[in-house]
Amino acid sequence: MRKLQASKGSTPSERVLRARMAAHISWAKTDDRSARTAPARRAALGRFEDRVDPDRTLSPAERARRSENAMQAHMARMALRSAQVRRRRASEPGLGLSDG
Repeated sequence: MRKLQASKGSTPSERVLRARMAAHISWAKTDDRSARTAPARRAALGRFEDRVDPDRTLSPAERARRSENAMQAHMARMALRSAQVRRRRASEPGLGLSDG
């Protein structure tokens, strides 16, 4: 398969499209998606564990329960902010999604 190469004159939109194509090609070659993303999931969970139990005084089960709740709260917060931004953009002229 030919390697995608960005020319020096690429626009930002073209670079985004090239990166998106490369990501799709990479995922198409991935047999085990879960194994590929496992290190990132462990690192993310570790950050939440650090937040809820920085001194590691809780039992592992309690730390896991709390870190899972902290992560769910974080995801809910991001979803709320995303919805707020989408609503604001939809209501303001010139800030629609197609204006990207």
